[in-house]
Amino acid sequence: MTDTEAQQLKSLGLAVINTELEAIAALRDRIDDDFVAACRYLLQCKGRIVVIGMGKSGHIGGKIAATLASTGSPAFFVHPGEASHGDLGMITDKDVVLALSNSGETSEILTILPLIKRLGVPLVAMTGKPHSTIAKSANAHLDASASKEACPLGLAPTSSTTTALVMGDALAIALLEARGFTAEDFALSHPGGNLGRRLLLHVSDIMHTGTMIPKINEKALISDALIEMTNKGLGMTAITDDNDSIVGIFTDGDLRRILAQTVDIHTAAIADFMTSNCITGRPTMLAAEILELMQRHKINALLITDEDQELVGAINMHDLLRAGVV
Repeated sequence: MTDTEAQQLKSLGLAVINTELEAIAALRDRIDDDFVAACRYLLQCKGRIVVIGMGKSGHIGGKIAATLASTGSPAFFVHPGEASHGDLGMITDKDVVLALSNSGETSEILTILPLIKRLGVPLVAMTGKPHSTIAKSANAHLDASASKEACPLGLAPTSSTTTALVMGDALAIALLEARGFTAEDFALSHPGGNLGRRLLLHVSDIMHTGTMIPKINEKALISDALIEMTNKGLGMTAITDDNDSIVGIFTDGDLRRILAQTVDIHTAAIADFMTSNCITGRPTMLAAEILELMQRHKINALLITDEDQELVGAINMHDLLRAGVV
């Protein structure tokens, strides 16, 4: 490929982006009273938002339905062709239909319009033709038209599908804000995702408990601490008094500092080298909060205590990594 040919390909790609940017920019003037009316119908929906669309509009409709569902507006996609062959039974009188059609004359949607009206279901239409049949039949119409497609032949849906997608996102996020949908709500519908883990996973879910907590008495030697740290593998050990209350912590970092000195680990008391007044966490804290705490204080392990300051667990950075919080 010559440099000229390569430059031509870049120019073609840039032209597509510029064309679609212009189409998106034109949407700003269409966030108007019609947009507000559409939002009101969707907010008042007691059932689910049923999204329908054919062809490329159907693909965009599927994505819009997924975005709505994940942001607090229960929704699902129904193929209009299948709707007239039985799937229309999925629509109830408590639902709202969101119909996508660039032409506004999609025959499969026109076929089921009378049935939607008979159910008394509000219809929100998103088309590229404000004076089309579907647009005029709607309770609220969203103009997602594009002045021209990015396709040089003016045939392949490109700019028109982009504007529909952006308008769908505008709807979903406006509804999200209006509902007071929070990051925690989002996490509940995405428990397997990174955000879900960060917002739903508590320290109590992943901390080491019981006999797996590294712990030695304050009268022990440094060598005893090393044995406990090796056995438990958390890179630290708690130091407790005779009442089993925490008086300090001893970590790998403390050990490295000791090794730089002439200290006999077999005779030196751990109480002389431990870190007193150590930072602790709570089992009810989110794992993400513990991560922030550890990063802020530049530590790799943490003891977990209850409200009475009793030792109930231990956690380190590797636990957070395994849990997918980091």
